[in-house]
Order: sequence, then structure tokens, then C-alpha cells
Amino acid sequence: MDAKIGIKPDQLSEVAHSLNSILADEFVLYTKSRKAHWNIEGPDFYNKHKFFEDQYTQLEQITDDVAERIRTLGHYAPATLKEFLALTHLSEQSREENSSMGFIKDLLADHESILIRLRENINGYGVALHDMGSSDFITGLMEKHEKMAWMLRAHLT
Repeated sequence: MDAKIGIKPDQLSEVAHSLNSILADEFVLYTKSRKAHWNIEGPDFYNKHKFFEDQYTQLEQITDDVAERIRTLGHYAPATLKEFLALTHLSEQSREENSSMGFIKDLLADHESILIRLRENINGYGVALHDMGSSDFITGLMEKHEKMAWMLRAHLT
């Protein structure tokens, strides 16, 4: 059933399509954070194992929230690995070494990349597509990613 929420169907479709890419990015970053949690080694193992668990737990909730936002707009959320890999702008491959610093650098780069994309869409959703709800929603996502990126960045100083 179509969502009759005061936004034209073509505009809802455009927002939902954009959110599909955001969902794919979130899912890939979630998976990479899980990888870090599972594969961390070294003298800081326990500390970083718990740290990465906190990160992926937050991303799991973000992923669910994005999918539910897409459904709120009357569209279906992608939900297969194939779809996510086709929609994401992130690489599922790590660029750094398999150590705490390697994982942190890689995850930080992905958070920062997502932050740039979110910022690029805030005004477009609100002004061009008349969807202030989605604009506000991704502003909230941006704030969550800013904090998660700060937590990662703090390990690098």
C-alpha cells in the first residue's frame, strides 16, 4: 500500500532509493565491525574485543532503523548480501592489517565516508524532495557516526 504522507510518490521513491544505499553502507560497516570483533589479536585483545562489540551493536540498531525508515516511506528494504554489495560505496575488504590499529583505521575511514554521504543528503531530502522526516533521520544517523568515529579516532592519538 502506498504511503500517503504528503510527499509525492516519485520523491518518496528517490528518498527510499538513496536510503537503500545508506542501508547497504551500514550493513557492510556492521559486518566489518563484527570481523574486527571476531579476529582481533594482540596484547589489547580483550579491551578491543569489547570495544568492537559495542560498535557493531550500535550499527546493528542503526541498520534496523534505516530499514524501518525505508518501510515507513512505503518501499521495501534490500535484505540480501548481493543487494548490499551492489548498493554500497564501501569495500568489504579491509585496507589495513589485521591488528587493533589496522581495524580501527579501516573502520574509521568507513565511518568518515558514510558521514560525508549523509551530509550530502540532508538538504536534498528536506529541500528538494520535501521529506523533512528523512532529513532529520539522517541528521541523527550523522550524529551517531560522528560519535563512533570519535571513539575510533581517540585510539589513534
